[in-house]
Amino acid sequence: MRNIILSILGVALIIGAIYIGNNIASNKKKKRPIPEKVIKTVFTDTIKNGKVQIVIRANGSLMSKHRVELYAEVQGVFRASTTLFKPGQKYRQGETLIRIEASEYYASVQSSKSNFYNSIVAIMPDLRLDFQDIFPKWQSYLNSFDLNKTTPKLPEMTSEKENYFITGRGIISNYYNVKTLEQRLAKYTIRAPFTGILTEALVTEGSLIRSGQKLGEYIDPSVYEMEVALSKTYASLLKVGESVVLRNIEHTETYSGAVSRVNGSINTATQTITVFIEVKDEMLKEGMYLEASLNAKEENDVIEISRALFLDTQEVFIVRDSVLDLIEVKPVYFSDSNVVLRGIPDGTIILSKPIPGAYAGMLVKPYISANKSTKSYKSEKETPIKVLKSKKVK
Repeated sequence: MRNIILSILGVALIIGAIYIGNNIASNKKKKRPIPEKVIKTVFTDTIKNGKVQIVIRANGSLMSKHRVELYAEVQGVFRASTTLFKPGQKYRQGETLIRIEASEYYASVQSSKSNFYNSIVAIMPDLRLDFQDIFPKWQSYLNSFDLNKTTPKLPEMTSEKENYFITGRGIISNYYNVKTLEQRLAKYTIRAPFTGILTEALVTEGSLIRSGQKLGEYIDPSVYEMEVALSKTYASLLKVGESVVLRNIEHTETYSGAVSRVNGSINTATQTITVFIEVKDEMLKEGMYLEASLNAKEENDVIEISRALFLDTQEVFIVRDSVLDLIEVKPVYFSDSNVVLRGIPDGTIILSKPIPGAYAGMLVKPYISANKSTKSYKSEKETPIKVLKSKKVK
């Protein structure tokens, strides 16, 4: 009985093994399922070439066009005045900025002027006797001479004999000695060269001022300049007088300026060219940081797209019959976020947004706006596509 049971079990195992083997063999012959094609939805634009204004962007800080660093050329004590010498103080043209004590030097100047006057008086008797024709003009000069005013210019010499006589008596040398002293005396008072404002004051009333010492800085707040460094590529595009749009960092204020100067040389270290932009506005202050947009050149038959759509191979993706393809283009200008291209025919459909992993031959379909039912379009070819028109680079 035991042998019969074992025999039956053996036969059952053999039959089971044959059945399992047949199933495994039959499964290997089954075809693998074909994966479904994934068609990505893309955003597209239709090209229409036109004019694009090339705008160069730069930034820098403002500096007054007319600024003066005040230095002392003489020594003395800073005398107090009705107007305080403090930063932010405004002055009119010709108004006294600093007055240095000069009473001692003034006395020496007056003494020299008196000696000069006496030397002319001493020659008047000789002029009356020997030079009666020139005596009246020298007498008139003496009458106009005032010790409290600037020494007047000497009368013009009309003859060689007169010149020898006046020079031989030391009148000419005394005159120029007095004028030298008067010029130095004028340096004890520093006046405003133009209407402006004091931005820095390094001395106070009563302090001792030494020759060569810096006293402060004085600027004209009505006109400012901004110095920017641009690539040498744009050297031939920049022109004096070109209008410039300036904005603050927050882009809340806009100012109008113009290119006032363009440096004639290129910086050998940075390969940049320096451009100066002049701007006038009551709200501006020295040291403000602004962004400038310079109109450099207008290009025809070009378009402007995002730099993310431009490939390193100087190609862009286009859509042909729901398939991606590549087309070669010629870049004209690069900005921070956009690129101006030439060489794409009108009516060409390109991507308006980049696709990760895109390649030539990839199946795509245009995006249909969500606020419209897909049933309203008869086919994918009727999908509304935004037309990419030329626009100015900002």
